[in-house]
Amino acid sequence: MTPMARQLSYPKEKIKILLLEGIHPAAGGVFQEAGYEAHPVRSAMSQEELREAIEHIHVLGIRSKTEVRQPVLESARRLLAIGCFCIGTDRVDLDAAASRGVPVFNAPFSNTRSVAELTMAEVVMLSRKAAYRSMQLHLGCWEKSASGSREVRHKTIGIVGYGHIGSQVGLLAESFGMRVVFYDIVNKLPLGNAKQLPTLRQLLKISDFVTLHVPESPETRNMIGRRELAAMRSGSFLLNLSRGSVVDIEALRDALAAGHLAGAAVDVYPHEPKSNEAEFRCALRGLENVILTPHIGGSTEEAQRSIGIEVAGALVKYMDTGSSGGAVNFPQVELPVVKNRHRVLNVHRNVPGVLGNINRIVAEMGGNISAQCLGTRRDIGYLIMDVDQLISREVKRKIDMLDTTIKTRLLF
Repeated sequence: MTPMARQLSYPKEKIKILLLEGIHPAAGGVFQEAGYEAHPVRSAMSQEELREAIEHIHVLGIRSKTEVRQPVLESARRLLAIGCFCIGTDRVDLDAAASRGVPVFNAPFSNTRSVAELTMAEVVMLSRKAAYRSMQLHLGCWEKSASGSREVRHKTIGIVGYGHIGSQVGLLAESFGMRVVFYDIVNKLPLGNAKQLPTLRQLLKISDFVTLHVPESPETRNMIGRRELAAMRSGSFLLNLSRGSVVDIEALRDALAAGHLAGAAVDVYPHEPKSNEAEFRCALRGLENVILTPHIGGSTEEAQRSIGIEVAGALVKYMDTGSSGGAVNFPQVELPVVKNRHRVLNVHRNVPGVLGNINRIVAEMGGNISAQCLGTRRDIGYLIMDVDQLISREVKRKIDMLDTTIKTRLLF
């Protein structure tokens, strides 16, 4: 019997799945094919709205505008999992979710190409002042000139953060004939002819274009401030398609207004409108040779479809088999399905003796463990265990009575 065909102890038709922020319909298709029904909502929810809605929700899907913090999670009595239909997971309190036995899944690969392509398009547009010339024409001003307009070939692009996106940007930049250098906090295998530099300051000093592809964290907050902008080459360009908290916007505005930087492209902001109807406010508005885009780096039909399929697939696999592969805040545990057995899924506090106590419960009942896999991450332990069908419910009941147990599910 395949995992997709297995019957759950809790009926699939009663599993409530809420997808916010216009998640691609492909996600709903994945859930439907697996026997679940998802409820899509076009907009984000406020904290109060979400606190009320999440009380009866088993699976929550969000993108970049909805926040899932401690007060919301306190109301999530039935929540099994959260899907971030994007790369970042900074909108979710990951530790608080894990402490309640709730894994969080995301899509680390699906929009890589989309962001990399937009990055390179903006590199060319900045170098040619093309966006600024377009704006002038819309205002009726014809100014044909080669002054300050240059090819990107033979220029140096400095990539800060050499992960999935940064490394792809490097390969595309090389195809344009650019020299590629990068900085990352860990040693990375360079692709193509890229060269890793030991410090951020070295990268800033030699790069004609600096492009940021780092996650949001305390270490990256305002990592590009006045000191870093002053260290950049005069006449260079800055691109930020990562997180809005990474760049000091006021400092960037001053560097552009003073002419130290020749231009910038920004796709993410410290404060973004909650909806398409809200006004966009930013200190960079109206500046010459500054490309502003509304957080669309990964917003292509191809990327959104892939994200929908990837995250929904991970959520279905977790609900159907207990597999937590790909969860960002949870032990990574996967176990092949054993026929004619019931599966016990136990999330517990990671303290000594838990596995021994659980195995003792099965042994004292004269049962047999057909397969078992335990993973731990910080304070959380996650166990997948296949046991005899006749004792599974009693095993679950006794495991629930252990003071180390956070949450237990039974699949059959």
